[in-house]
Amino acid sequence: MRFTPARTYLSSSAAALGLAVFSGWCALKWWPAAIPAALFLIGGSLVLYLALRPAIEVTESALNFGKHSVPWSDIRRVDQTGWISPMIVDLTLVGQRKLRLVYPGETVNSNRLLRLIQQRSSQALINGVPWRQIFGAPESSEKPPAKSPRYRLLTESDEAEVERLYQQLRTAGRFDADK
Repeated sequence: MRFTPARTYLSSSAAALGLAVFSGWCALKWWPAAIPAALFLIGGSLVLYLALRPAIEVTESALNFGKHSVPWSDIRRVDQTGWISPMIVDLTLVGQRKLRLVYPGETVNSNRLLRLIQQRSSQALINGVPWRQIFGAPESSEKPPAKSPRYRLLTESDEAEVERLYQQLRTAGRFDADK
């Protein structure tokens, strides 16, 4: 699956940078307009940075983003921050190496990506909780479910009576004898 940044970030950055230019032009005549020009410039630049983030690709074997390709088996810890949109997740890899994953997407896609990362990082702690406690045993070592016990609803004599009635109906060929 491929997760790309939301288009709203690009249009929002264009609007903020346009307002920065307009405020800068107004600041030539009235100097207090330089304050919103600077704020629009900073905000627009930040949103443009988010809009130009590389796509994140989730495959069966690895998590790919930018120049990084992280095998699922190398992820030792997945920690959420309070940010959902843009989603920011801290990944701790083998050897205590840390990566910060930033995904500027819609909330639905952010939640889906976070869920995929958590589910596929089977050797990791998820927000400090072992993966097995959250998702159970990994699929590869999953045992077939045990057969559920069969409870007797009828006594043996009642079962014999039901079987006799069934055979009688079956030999009659039809259930409605009046027609």
